[in-house]
Amino acid sequence: MNLHRLRAFWRSTTLLDRASGAFLLFRIIFWLTPLDRFVSSFSGWLLILFLIAAGYLLVRILRWARKRLLWGLRNRLIVAYLFIAVVPVVLLFAFIGLSGYLLFFQLGAHLIHDDLDEHISYVTSIADTLEKAVEGEQAKGARVDHSSILGYPGISAVVAAARQRLSGLEIHLPSDPGTAPRTEPEKPGLVQSGSQLWVEAAVRDKSHPEQGILYVRCPVTAEFLDKLAPDLGPIQLTTFRPVSKSESPSDALNLNNMQLVPVGQLVGRRSLQASRAWYDVAIGGGSTLDATLLDSDSPRPVAIPVAAAFSLRPSQLIHRLFASLGAFGDPLVIGLVLILIFFLALEVAALITGIVLTRTITISVDDLYEATRHVRQGDFRHRIHVRQKDQLGVLADSFNAMTGSISELIEEQRQRQRLENELTIAHEVQEQLFPRQLPSLPGLELAAVCRAARVVSGDYYDFMKLGPSSIGMAIADISGKGISAALLMASLQAALRSQAILDGHRTTGEVVASLNKHLYINTSDDRYATLFYAEYDHSARTLRYTNAGHVAPFFVCDGHVKKLDEGGTVVGLFDHAEYLQSTVRIESGSIFVGFSDGLLEPENVYGEEFGSARLASEVLRLRDAPVERIAESLLSAVEQWAGTPEQSDDMTVIVARFC
Repeated sequence: MNLHRLRAFWRSTTLLDRASGAFLLFRIIFWLTPLDRFVSSFSGWLLILFLIAAGYLLVRILRWARKRLLWGLRNRLIVAYLFIAVVPVVLLFAFIGLSGYLLFFQLGAHLIHDDLDEHISYVTSIADTLEKAVEGEQAKGARVDHSSILGYPGISAVVAAARQRLSGLEIHLPSDPGTAPRTEPEKPGLVQSGSQLWVEAAVRDKSHPEQGILYVRCPVTAEFLDKLAPDLGPIQLTTFRPVSKSESPSDALNLNNMQLVPVGQLVGRRSLQASRAWYDVAIGGGSTLDATLLDSDSPRPVAIPVAAAFSLRPSQLIHRLFASLGAFGDPLVIGLVLILIFFLALEVAALITGIVLTRTITISVDDLYEATRHVRQGDFRHRIHVRQKDQLGVLADSFNAMTGSISELIEEQRQRQRLENELTIAHEVQEQLFPRQLPSLPGLELAAVCRAARVVSGDYYDFMKLGPSSIGMAIADISGKGISAALLMASLQAALRSQAILDGHRTTGEVVASLNKHLYINTSDDRYATLFYAEYDHSARTLRYTNAGHVAPFFVCDGHVKKLDEGGTVVGLFDHAEYLQSTVRIESGSIFVGFSDGLLEPENVYGEEFGSARLASEVLRLRDAPVERIAESLLSAVEQWAGTPEQSDDMTVIVARFC
């Protein structure tokens, strides 16, 4: 079986498939063995060919897998359900997760910026306080000594509180008059000197600008970072400097359209809060802070970015967001969680429902497929198990009913075939009963045609050689059609031949009477036959006949038609029926035409029968034609009158010309 599958797989591949697979196989073997050094000079081209072959085979494998995977209806429905239901839900949850990540990312960056702005504002407020204190003393007319300003009672208290809040707070007073002042920053914020960062705010004495500036600054240390945005985890700051002209910018980092290299890194010492649940995962984020570079050679302040990285727990930020709701926060969170659980339960229920419905559909279709396989193999006894009362169940019932009907039809077909075979045999047997070769007498021409309405005929004709110069002629019509009529015809033929040939000294009436006695005894009451029996004696030039209820044959002589209708009733119906013999003198050129009622009864489209008169006219019209043509032409005339090739009754014609 495996060898058969391997051969089938090999036949399903193309020449290009085999070439690509062989190339990949040999290339992998070369890579894994020392033989690779022999093709090292062609390694570039071989790599390109390898990628092309691998890509081609990958496409072929994917198409093959797609065909095999999607061949079955179950797999098709599962894939369709995945794309219709599961994939959108997964994408929705992925979008929600990504949106949540971006939200917490933004919130973390916002907290850092917000707390940093708060510290900058606090340092600025200290500088403003010092400036206002100086302006207040100057407004009193007092000469303010910048070196002693920190000793003022109000100023000293502010400075002490600030240094307690901000470790390492530095207050730089204006320099002595005549000293070159330091360049003033554009606005309060972060300043960078080397790798060190400060939060700085500076003011200039408006009444004595020549004395320089007063600035307050606080160093950004690990302790400072630990106080910044306490809801976050550890914060890390990375400082940069611009790339000098002598340095290669290949390792530089591009931030804010500037080529920068890192010069320092500062990491907070606090740790990330513990996870409150399995879904409370750590989220990392980052942002950039704007700083002013003090070590720049530029006459104007140079802004330089500072990279800030952080980590956080979503639960901590959610708690801070909902803390502003007060007592309503916890119920709102619980409500959102319950809604989420409800939606998840609905999704799980929808998924289970989809799987169950898909399974019911695929099982029903699989049952139908298996049933069709049994039908294709000729097993019509297989039935589908009906599992549910729905459209698929009705379909299964219909399939079972169809296979049952097909079984019955096949059985009927078999019986019909058997009957047709029997009819064919009966037809062959009946053909043997008709004379194979017509007898011959000097001055006598004979012809006969019998066309059965069915496979077998109920009409009968016969020619018998009775002596050196005499023959017997018979034409009969058996009651009924089909097999029963054919069997009665065989019995009639055997009895007639035995009665006519074995005893040639009796009259035709006596022969028919003996035949009637035989049929009456050996057939049922409803079985009978019409019969015309005649004996032609060439030496005496006479035709002796007895008509036992048969349609009267035509005797044509000198252009006149005479009906031969004397004799008696049908044979086989009455026990002691009497039959008479009549004699006709034969003239040269006379014609005898015997026929069954199948030539008289066909109707045209107006319901008119062909009738005896029209048949006699046809006989007169054809009296000079050969006897074979007369017989065939009479049948053709009747068929043309009926206008249909289908016969309602058997048609038989016998023709005899006497010369």
